[in-house]
Amino acid sequence: MVDEATRKSLSGIPLLKTKAGPRDKELWVQRLKEEFQALIKYVETNKQQDNDWFRLESNKEGTRWFGKCWYIQDLLKYEFDVEFDIPVTYPTTAPEIALPELDGKTAKMYRGGKICLTDHFKPLWARNVPKFGIAHAMALGLGPWLAVEVPDLIQKGIVVYKEK
Repeated sequence: MVDEATRKSLSGIPLLKTKAGPRDKELWVQRLKEEFQALIKYVETNKQQDNDWFRLESNKEGTRWFGKCWYIQDLLKYEFDVEFDIPVTYPTTAPEIALPELDGKTAKMYRGGKICLTDHFKPLWARNVPKFGIAHAMALGLGPWLAVEVPDLIQKGIVVYKEK
């Protein structure tokens, strides 16, 4: 089900151990430490492989995440805001990642710009609770979604390059 490139990318992301969500006070702090360690490792690996494609930060509680993601095509960088909340039933329930500025521009998106991960990502997430975390959601959810949807949106003229 997972191709070799994805498997290689995943092998660089540490698996998480603590099964805790935002309601699990002390355990949530431990889970957040694991989340940050996995994200840092994933970003470092991406940079080493010249595949840097997102930045994330969170609120103090670690329940609201936001940042930027980008896709490069024909040497042009298409940048998008990314945001998501951690569900109260996390990590059993995966976060719903949103790209608000693309809301309504593709069929593979729900209201509010939430990307469609139902068919491919959510079953994989469910089989890997609590080992998967935010870094895995980016690698297996948002990354492949961007790779498929953004070129199509560019080709259709729905997404256009913006000069900085």
